[in-house]
Amino acid sequence: MPDQRDADLSKLRINREETMSKSTGPGIRMAIVLYSIGAIMVVLAVLFLVRSLTGEPETVETSTASYVSPSMNRTVLTASGYVVAQRKAAIASKATGRIVALYYREGDKVRRGDIIAKIESADVEAALEQARAELAVAAASLFDAKRIFERSDTLLFRSLISQAEFDAARSHFDGVQATVRSREAAVKAAGVALENTIIRAPFDGTILSKNADVGEVVAPFAAGASSRVAVVTIADMASLQVEADVNESNITNVSIRQPVEVTLDAYPERRYRAIVDKIVPTADRAKATVMTKIRFLERDDRVLPEMGAKAHFLREAPGDTSASTASLLVVDARAVVRTSSGSAVFVLEGTTAKLTSVRTGAKIGAMIEIVEGIAQGTKVIVNPPEKLSTGSQVQVQK
Repeated sequence: MPDQRDADLSKLRINREETMSKSTGPGIRMAIVLYSIGAIMVVLAVLFLVRSLTGEPETVETSTASYVSPSMNRTVLTASGYVVAQRKAAIASKATGRIVALYYREGDKVRRGDIIAKIESADVEAALEQARAELAVAAASLFDAKRIFERSDTLLFRSLISQAEFDAARSHFDGVQATVRSREAAVKAAGVALENTIIRAPFDGTILSKNADVGEVVAPFAAGASSRVAVVTIADMASLQVEADVNESNITNVSIRQPVEVTLDAYPERRYRAIVDKIVPTADRAKATVMTKIRFLERDDRVLPEMGAKAHFLREAPGDTSASTASLLVVDARAVVRTSSGSAVFVLEGTTAKLTSVRTGAKIGAMIEIVEGIAQGTKVIVNPPEKLSTGSQVQVQK
């Protein structure tokens, strides 16, 4: 009996594996498969849409907008150099002393003879006063000696004194005259010493640097380790020239009075007319170059000593004034495309192209002037593909 009862109870147990098998029937499994396939299709569709919109990045060539001269086609040689003042001086004191006054600062203009600074001069002024006093005493003695000499001359003529007495009077007069001349020279020397305490401008110019200040000791030729030599440095701005080194192999392309266009590294958009003023008759053995000095025909206040410059040697005659003096912003002519609204270029912004409208001007060789639309340094796409549009992904050709 017990065995039969156990067998009956075993029939009442729930078979969990069978239950799970029945719950996941063919319909549910099919739904899961269809859902998975649908999700995959959606992902593929999104990827296809993104790829169709962006596409593979186009490989493009770029050019940079930059300033050039309209006469660049006539340039036979370009050399680098610096603006140098041909008339420049470090103004020092001829006397040793402490600066008590300084009247100019950097950038100030001075005229020849203007007082730039003064050094202490109390001792020199005292020496001058002493020399003047000694001269006054000598002058009074000369007056008396002259009267004695003239009286002796009259008495000798009347034979009232001897020749020896007359000679003594004349000798005394001559001696006093010599003393007066000596005292006059002493006064002049003291005056020069006083003038040496005043530092003046030797020519018209501009103060470039101030090397000492009030309270500092200055001395000629740096007489002491704690003393200054030059008080200020001045330059004649009218004497500014560009000194450019030309390679020996190219020096035959340069001649005296040859026209030159000068551009400053600080202001590449501005160019200055100039001519070759001098070819230094020696070469630099280490650099294998010959120095040329280029004189400005026109210059403004932006041209400063020691500025970097580029000299473009031209073929034109010096009197040719047909060219404009303003530099032009240009790009590669192949970058300009025609649209319904006019000219445009594709500007490179990171890895994206952007169509930008521009106004073009004259064509200069393989370049074209950009009057309006983009700035210097802008990168534009050369020979843009026909399907290129704003927002297209691009990569620069290496």
